[in-house]
Amino acid sequence: MPLKVLMKTKDEIVKDWLPRYTGMELDEFGKYILLTNFNQYMELFAKWNNCEIKGKGRPMQAASSHNITMINFGIGSSNAATIMDLLSAIKPEAALFLGKCGGLKKKNNVGDLILPIAAIRGDGTSNDYFPSKVPALPAFSLQKAISTTIREEHKDYWTGTVYTTNRRVWEHDNKFKKLLKKTRSMAIDMETATIFMVGFANKIPTGALLLVTDQPMIPEGVKTSESDKKVNEAFVESHVRIGIKSLEQLINKGLTVKHLRF
Repeated sequence: MPLKVLMKTKDEIVKDWLPRYTGMELDEFGKYILLTNFNQYMELFAKWNNCEIKGKGRPMQAASSHNITMINFGIGSSNAATIMDLLSAIKPEAALFLGKCGGLKKKNNVGDLILPIAAIRGDGTSNDYFPSKVPALPAFSLQKAISTTIREEHKDYWTGTVYTTNRRVWEHDNKFKKLLKKTRSMAIDMETATIFMVGFANKIPTGALLLVTDQPMIPEGVKTSESDKKVNEAFVESHVRIGIKSLEQLINKGLTVKHLRF
């Protein structure tokens, strides 16, 4: 019988699990990571770069081209924490999350871009990594690169905080809506704070660019299958393009985004 392999350290575990989850070998990953929740994003990346999507039938899918790897890690804070832990196996230079969010302000329109300067930790998952009072912050230099790319694309964006929750169905809950108003958050999602915190725990510089897909504070603004389809058709290609160009800006200029001493 073959000897059983014992994995005692975190490094041993993640180096085994990242290929197992994604179907991609460690040496195939780029040093710059795009994170997403959606198949459409993966398909666009693979089409534009003429590369293979690996991991079909596995918990996560991945595709690599020109030192950039896009990973569809699924939805929710637990999945976000998992991929940020697993990425410690390759020690990426940067990880940029291209996520969808609900706009919480009247001034937010569907299709707007939000560049979060911080995230409120309503996810719960990140409490396993840091005390609840530790703020969830992105890497400034990565957010700066995204800002530059957006302006080069002749677009604009909002900045502010995003509230990250582990609840998917809350739009009916008026008590929860009152809490959201008190936080003065610009948007709500399920992953950003977790990615920032677990990235920090693993010494991975992180950032996020969020696309407003609905206005969940009002009944007529709650996302439907039809409205989501229209958003995908109108705004997703631009969202993905800005993400790719932002990382290319860092690669081509040889910039580092690790502005903190861990």
